[in-house]
Amino acid sequence: MSRTSLVVAMLTYRRPEKLGHGLGLIVDQADELSRGPRGIDATVVIVDNDPAASARDTVGRWADRGVRYVCEPRPGIAAARNRALTEAADADLLVFIDDDEWAEPGWLDHLVDTWQATHAAAVMGRVVSKFEHAPPPFIEAGGFFRRRRMPTGTRIPVVAAGNLLLDMGQVRASGTRFDESLGLGGGEDTLFSRVLARQGLTMVWCDESVAVDFVPDDRLTRRWVLMRAWSHGLNAGRFDVLLAEGRRARALAVARGAVGGLIRVGGGSARWVLGTLTGSLTHRARGLRALHRGRGMIAGALGRTFEEYARP
Repeated sequence: MSRTSLVVAMLTYRRPEKLGHGLGLIVDQADELSRGPRGIDATVVIVDNDPAASARDTVGRWADRGVRYVCEPRPGIAAARNRALTEAADADLLVFIDDDEWAEPGWLDHLVDTWQATHAAAVMGRVVSKFEHAPPPFIEAGGFFRRRRMPTGTRIPVVAAGNLLLDMGQVRASGTRFDESLGLGGGEDTLFSRVLARQGLTMVWCDESVAVDFVPDDRLTRRWVLMRAWSHGLNAGRFDVLLAEGRRARALAVARGAVGGLIRVGGGSARWVLGTLTGSLTHRARGLRALHRGRGMIAGALGRTFEEYARP
């Protein structure tokens, strides 16, 4: 019987210390999977998006464990993700995990279990946030770092690539790649998966596969979380327009984004006022979150762009 080939790709940019901490956990799970009875050969590749190749020495310490290193000098996470697709061109499966995440025990096994049970084109696992210090009350009340959960096997319309398995046979057949026109903006995984969904490919949830995202203190500010809400809204509005086919469809997408954004701005403003009058921090925080997402949707529908990963 032929064996299934799997590539774990970790993208990195100037975070060699975090990369070194999490890499060992991934290599151990890849080795264990390869030695197991499933008939899977798992390898690990690090895609360094720093033209100066700053992660080369860190990754080199793992060369004797079969870890490969490649440098993708074109800036932008979409370019780095496409390099991972290229590195997995002959593989059956590709798994993404970020360089600031730690793989919990069973992380890789559970992704493969769900893929074998569903034959989905994409399997998305959970990402759980952990913090250097407790988040301020405003951030806790607004639920800015809370992520969804659902039963394993649940079909989902869109995925994020922080903890994601792709069936490369189905992805290659679809001809879908990450849109590098997004530059240093975010949301490349959202747009990628929406294209897969439009082509009728199945994407499912895996609740048992867990990657831990360590959130630094500089993200635990009101300004950062509200800007993130705005940028997520912007991508939602912008991508609706990008995916629309024809002038009339694009005009309708612009209108939907603007109206939907206005509704969220209005509802968020009302909830913020309610929180102010009643002294409810939850209403104030979640009202501002909705308000900023709505503003972003309007901006995205009208063609605004934002370089979330802007570099010096």
